[in-house]
Amino acid sequence: MSTTETAEWRDNRLLTVWRAGRPTLNGWLAIPDGVSAEAMATAGWDSLTIDLQHGMAELADVLPMLQAMHGWPVTPLVRVPALDPACIMKVLDLGAYGVLCPLIDTPGQAAELVAACRYPPHGRRSFGPVRAASSIGGDYARRADAEIVSFAMIETREGLDRVEEICAVDGLSGVYVGPADLSLALGFAPGFDSETPAVIEAIARIVRSARAAGKWVGVHNATAGYARRMVELGANMVTVGSDLRFMTSAAAAVVAAFHSGGQGRG
Repeated sequence: MSTTETAEWRDNRLLTVWRAGRPTLNGWLAIPDGVSAEAMATAGWDSLTIDLQHGMAELADVLPMLQAMHGWPVTPLVRVPALDPACIMKVLDLGAYGVLCPLIDTPGQAAELVAACRYPPHGRRSFGPVRAASSIGGDYARRADAEIVSFAMIETREGLDRVEEICAVDGLSGVYVGPADLSLALGFAPGFDSETPAVIEAIARIVRSARAAGKWVGVHNATAGYARRMVELGANMVTVGSDLRFMTSAAAAVVAAFHSGGQGRG
């Protein structure tokens, strides 16, 4: 038998937790480096998402980052840069447990996302799990469709207007709220943790639509406190900050604390 046939299967832990009725905490990887990915993996996140859209990582960075995370109990996801089936299939073959796809505006686009994540007869994913068959486990062809998650990002006016139709797409795992672009689409400044009533109601509508359709729903946040509010609203997965934001904010805090103490001795 080959290694891929005998590799022990590793379930998607996110699905296990969600089905038990508990939310998950997702971390964000904007820095294209295995060391920072590994450092984030040690912190206890339920999942970590490599950002190929607005982060600095490219497709070539995904493999070493996945390898760096592999020794830790964290579920790796990838936000792809666009609705590109070739890119989606590639990151899944490398061992990602799912994808977040930006700018999904229509049910047809959501169906394309699902097709890229699932093997025939339920999709159009080409078979070739070059790493996934060993990193996730043997019998990959039979079991992958049930383990891989596909999230359509709702962040435009059209996506919001058609969110109920998008959530009704068969095979779509869930939707993910991109608050910055959603705020722009509604005529407000981009940002996270909005207190603008129209933005909050839009997020609430997305969450309601997803839960009513039996889909999972994720929300991007800047702070843990706001993330807890989103869980109370009904979110299953909440993202807080990013590796880059943590590094820059912690460094700035140290510099500020040093200078606020005035002149030292000596």
